[in-house]
Amino acid sequence: MVSQPKPSSEKSPYYDLAEKYGVELVFRPFIKVEGFTSREFRHTKIVIGDYSAIIFTARTAVDHFFRLCRETRHTVPDTLKYFCTSEAIANYLQKYIIYRKRKIFFSETGRIEELVPLILKHNKEIYLMPVSEGNGSVAADVLDAAGVTYVKAPMYRTVSNDFSPEEPFDYDMLIFFSPAGVHSLVTNFPDYKERGIVIGAMGVPTIEAVHEAGLSLDVTVDAAAPSMAAAIDRYLKAHQPATDSEEEAPQ
Repeated sequence: MVSQPKPSSEKSPYYDLAEKYGVELVFRPFIKVEGFTSREFRHTKIVIGDYSAIIFTARTAVDHFFRLCRETRHTVPDTLKYFCTSEAIANYLQKYIIYRKRKIFFSETGRIEELVPLILKHNKEIYLMPVSEGNGSVAADVLDAAGVTYVKAPMYRTVSNDFSPEEPFDYDMLIFFSPAGVHSLVTNFPDYKERGIVIGAMGVPTIEAVHEAGLSLDVTVDAAAPSMAAAIDRYLKAHQPATDSEEEAPQ
């Protein structure tokens, strides 16, 4: 089971794996994102109009920022500045604004550390950073260490995507992409250690969560397998059952 939404394209490398090894792949997110209601957001006492610049660290944050602006009837001014941790996030803003007419800045490397100098350069701005509820992200740690003055605005939360009692859970391999997914496994299936399931994980925080849960990490990315699909391919290739000719080969 891959703990991500089903790929929208039939050309996904995961489908190639299913055909190559004759395995069944199920896409089932262990977690889901719920946005704050406008009433919940008002309870934070944060007034979006008080800020002249927004720091975006994820496309999810972009979605919920503009959703709450719409629901609270706040008109986003043309003068608002956007600071994004990657070019992909910056480009995603085109879903909501006319890109060429706005002041948009982003990290060339996709690292928050590279965005900090740009933020500090525009030190007269009043910064707001949309985050997940209870956020303790690396981005926030970097901004705090650099002395950036900003306010974190919780606009959404990550919750466990619970399994129903009648839903089968007979997977041989689980692939995780977030610590929350690992925590959801522990919550939904207290007997997970006894099931002998192969565990795969991507990203340092996710791998740390796997170890903290007492699980053995069997599949992950590295220089030789830079994507999770490649890492799964490597694992399946190494654990293919021996053919009859191989079993009968002389010692």
